[in-house]
Amino acid sequence: MTERLLITRLGQRGDGVADGPGGPVFVAGALPGETVEAEVEGERGRLVAVETPSPSRVAPFCPHYGRCGGCVMQHADPATYAAWKREGVVAALRHARLDAPVEPLVAAHGEGRRRATFHVRRAPGEGRPVAIAGFMAARSHEVVPLDACPLLVPALADAPALARALGEALGGAGKPLDVQLTATAGGIDVDVRGHGPASPSQRRSLALLAERLDLARLSLHGDVVVERRPPLVTMGKAIVAPPPGGFLQATAQGEEALARLVVEAVGKAKIVADLFAGVGPFALRLAERASVHAVESDGAAMLALDRAARQTPGLKPIGVETRDLFRRPLLGPELARFDAVAFDPPRAGAEAQARQLAGSAVPVVVAVSCNAASFARDAALLVAGGYTLARVTPVDQFWQSAHVELVGVFEKKRPGQRRRTLG
Repeated sequence: MTERLLITRLGQRGDGVADGPGGPVFVAGALPGETVEAEVEGERGRLVAVETPSPSRVAPFCPHYGRCGGCVMQHADPATYAAWKREGVVAALRHARLDAPVEPLVAAHGEGRRRATFHVRRAPGEGRPVAIAGFMAARSHEVVPLDACPLLVPALADAPALARALGEALGGAGKPLDVQLTATAGGIDVDVRGHGPASPSQRRSLALLAERLDLARLSLHGDVVVERRPPLVTMGKAIVAPPPGGFLQATAQGEEALARLVVEAVGKAKIVADLFAGVGPFALRLAERASVHAVESDGAAMLALDRAARQTPGLKPIGVETRDLFRRPLLGPELARFDAVAFDPPRAGAEAQARQLAGSAVPVVVAVSCNAASFARDAALLVAGGYTLARVTPVDQFWQSAHVELVGVFEKKRPGQRRRTLG
């Protein structure tokens, strides 16, 4: 059913929102102030035509926009886009009844995303199925085939072709594959998921393919098939070789922006805990001025961090601990020795650890998050425990998507201590 709708605002996922008689209607590709025609089914509307375009409307820069689900706001100008992303953080804090200044959005796309995961599937071809590689369509499990993605760093310009080649080599099992490609100083690091263990002959074929494709490293489910060159990443003064399939921030500039905010917030603290530390994007930079205790559940990441720390001159000591902070958060007596704590959990947040921090006397806590809702929940726990949420800074490394990173700085005044001035 086609309806004429007036778009009044943007939703959290970038959809234009109209107020219909039965409730809100979400229309992808529409902007506030526009009158549009849309085919409406339930709460969703498919944009048919824009009758009165917004002055904020611009032409998308990718030919796949609208089908590929990776981007949601290429049709909006930079000011509208930045305001929408920041408002998502403001709304999450408001929902949790948290009052804190929210800084302007920090642009952190840089040269582009240094890592991407392509979904590889089999599709009908001339005479036999062929591999296709791409991203999922919006609200769908359908793969949109891609030859290029303008959001990636130049080193990943051939990423879809590399993913297809690996899909062809592993296509005999007919399984859907996820191919993660990361641009590193040593070349492209690839981890393939979904295939399962490879036979000795498959491993030999994959090693030869890695040679032909000039990959730095190729692994299956984290199991290294061949490493031709170390896949190295610079973090502050240190050079890290992440474990196969390990986590990295999406963009180099995003990592630098988040780390800068963490280091600035910690200030002159002498002993710092870095929780959910990964391979050390914060710990290695913090150690340029403070002793650091890094905690992470991934043992391989801890080994990579420890190796990088030992090989980097001029750093203060970094202690590493492999520990599941969801099940075994650092407790009050363990937290008592730290002048500051930084934590950067997965999207689910760090509720158990936040509860322990809330009851502690750590003067400064810095929370990094990729999910405004779970951040707000954890922040509310800290505030209830006596912390002041001094500021929140949204960081945009997932350009054109609905995802936003953020850094929140919390202060707790010790008895007889003056309030610390941030800056």
